[in-house]
Amino acid sequence: MGQSLVKNYMHIIFSTKNREPLISESFETELHNVLGNICKKQDCQPVKIGGYTDHVHILCMMSKKITLITLLEKVKGQSSKWMKTQDESLANFYWQDGYGAFSVSPRDVEKVKAYIANQHEHHSKQSFQDEYRRILKRYDAEYDERYIWD
Repeated sequence: MGQSLVKNYMHIIFSTKNREPLISESFETELHNVLGNICKKQDCQPVKIGGYTDHVHILCMMSKKITLITLLEKVKGQSSKWMKTQDESLANFYWQDGYGAFSVSPRDVEKVKAYIANQHEHHSKQSFQDEYRRILKRYDAEYDERYIWD
């Protein structure tokens, strides 16, 4: 086969350090745009980006040219630097060390997009921790509760 064809949708989730509610509505949309632009620069096309005051969700099409960890280093590093420029109170803004990344079937992309778009309403009823545990369970991901929260 002469061509390399890749179509990998990835749902990436990560929180602010210690789940601090630092993502205010005043710059949330711009943060999501920043995250999308970083993904684009890494040849990972963003499909939907959203989140809440303490975390973000990124649904993107992974590039065949970059590893997941490289994408996350760029996304978290560059967006953290950007956040620190938005307000004096964010001078010590950091993302958590870890992340969740889950493959998404093309037939489920619309469902995941809708889920990400509905984060504000969703989190009026459920915490990020409960949401994340539910996602981990859905993907049958093994984890140790002592180490997923930082």
